[in-house]
Amino acid sequence: MTQMIEIKDKSQCCGCNACVQRCPKQCIAMCEDEEGFLYPEVDEAICIDCGLCENVCPVINQADARIPLQVYAAKNTDEKIRMHSSSGGVFSILAEQTIKQGGVVFGARFDENWEVKHDYTETIDGVSVFRGSKYVQSKTGDTFKQAEQFLKQNRKVLFSGTPCQIVALKRYLKKEYENLLLVDFICHGVPSPGVWRKYLKQVIALTCDKNTVSSHLKLLLSERNALVEGISFRDKRLGWQKYSFSLTLSTTDESGNKNTVSLSESLNENLFMRGFLANLYLRPSCYACPANSGKSGSDITLGDYWGISSLMPDYDDDKGISAISVNTEKGKAVYATLNVDNRSTSYEALCQRNPSLVRACDIPKNRERFFNLWYAIDFKCVIEELTKRSLRGRIYSVVMRAIGAFFGTKGKKIIKKLLGR
Repeated sequence: MTQMIEIKDKSQCCGCNACVQRCPKQCIAMCEDEEGFLYPEVDEAICIDCGLCENVCPVINQADARIPLQVYAAKNTDEKIRMHSSSGGVFSILAEQTIKQGGVVFGARFDENWEVKHDYTETIDGVSVFRGSKYVQSKTGDTFKQAEQFLKQNRKVLFSGTPCQIVALKRYLKKEYENLLLVDFICHGVPSPGVWRKYLKQVIALTCDKNTVSSHLKLLLSERNALVEGISFRDKRLGWQKYSFSLTLSTTDESGNKNTVSLSESLNENLFMRGFLANLYLRPSCYACPANSGKSGSDITLGDYWGISSLMPDYDDDKGISAISVNTEKGKAVYATLNVDNRSTSYEALCQRNPSLVRACDIPKNRERFFNLWYAIDFKCVIEELTKRSLRGRIYSVVMRAIGAFFGTKGKKIIKKLLGR
């Protein structure tokens, strides 16, 4: 009986790369499929059927759900760091404390092509690239191996990632390390890197007034003497709850004059965010998440405390509030040492306001249609067609905004209850 990893149902692979990193014969490679996601492919001529790839798989080996020991709403007292963070800036405090203790911090960052990969830093300045949400699945590369090496050197390691990446690392390591702090986040699901790549090339081409999109981002940028200087999925200049997608691009004309172009769109205006929030191009495994509800085994879970204004109106300043789930005694001990402005809350209240903590999203009816069209048709046309709201939905949004403006959150809740929403 074969013991090598074999993907017959794509919902049964979360793309964590643990099997690739654990394989003793290096006979597994991650290959991109037609939806832009990576899946393992085994060279059967080299495979020795050792079964290690299946042993580390977080989908095959799922843990039981857990209830956290403590739940908090929290924010970093450093306003500058909080404004550059997606929520309350608590990750930065955890990371900086680890670095100050001689440790290493792993997280997700943009690479030179503005795709997302996992990396590590040993400096406080290096933590900044890990701040902020990146709504694209990251490539873990060899970071599980690297983390294991640091752990064996008795270095403190903070490893942050999606819940499935965290449980994959735990399976990979095969043992508990007292010097390892595992931090995951409340995950809505990971969008396709291939879709992100196409969106980014198209938006850059349009921003540069170019009618055609080169097949490679570097070629497109060089053709226009352009440089992407920054991308933020969660720009908070207009507020935490009304965050926007922003991209800064610089171009140089034939005379050598440099022009800076900034794109800033609300989450309802930005095409990529609209498709993401409509769940159109999440990884198939995300619709049956194997690691939510505390099953990841993380010590601490971070996220946005959406709806905090209805629970603690005096605490919410619209600059970002973190939701903190302390899941283990180790996490409890670490969190107790942090200098944060926090308030205790309940797990029930958090789940009510951030259901992604315990529930996977549904597969949208338009998902298959999106992937049938996304290569052949302009990205903008596809997203606008598949995410447009009905007249009834638009009227409902306008009415609810008006009610919120006059009667606040309580008024909106009463109307929703009356309408059965």
